[in-house]
Amino acid sequence: MQLESITWQRMAERLAGHLDDAAGVNGVNDNGGGGGGEAGWQRVGIDGAPAARTAVLAGELADVLRPRGRPVLVVAAEGFLRPASLRFEFGREDVGSYLGGWYDTAALWREVFGPTDPGGSGRVLPDLWNPATDRATRSPYAELPPGGVLIVHGPLLLGHWFPFDLSVHISLSPGALARRTEESARWTLPAFARYEAETGPAALADVLVRADDPRHPAWTGPRAGHGG
Repeated sequence: MQLESITWQRMAERLAGHLDDAAGVNGVNDNGGGGGGEAGWQRVGIDGAPAARTAVLAGELADVLRPRGRPVLVVAAEGFLRPASLRFEFGREDVGSYLGGWYDTAALWREVFGPTDPGGSGRVLPDLWNPATDRATRSPYAELPPGGVLIVHGPLLLGHWFPFDLSVHISLSPGALARRTEESARWTLPAFARYEAETGPAALADVLVRADDPRHPAWTGPRAGHGG
């Protein structure tokens, strides 16, 4: 696998160009849109462990897209954690629960992806649950107009058949992941090892980024024939 050294800003510019090219070819994307011949939405997934800091690339990409006239909404998967009573049903450090029960994927489908499906309203809920207070955030819906770009970032995103038009996986070697994971969260390391082995996000993603040293990332660029 050939990787190219690149900066985060340049990566965001290249991803934005890829999205713009797809918009020009397909009338934004193959999703259709909200009726009346309007363009649909493009949906980007940036997948990676918390230590991979997916929010950085999501923010860089949003900052590049907006001056190009593309409305953007960034949604963090952490805003769709399930209540503590469900997350910690089998203990606070249960690896199986973290993999399959911490994130409310049904709510992501309903509140984030559904509104950007063909004929959708574009009214996206940016977050649902505050894990610090263990209460609903009660955030207002955000209006993402047709032709806009939805960026969802966070861990364990691939393998759920989320309808990403472009998926990015930020990969860390086991050593780098262990070094960059906070001590209190190191119990999650076996979960990410299982995710790599069972889901294979590096193979599923349209774009693979290696970021063992966050100052010097390398990537494949968008790869044809991939998707997760």
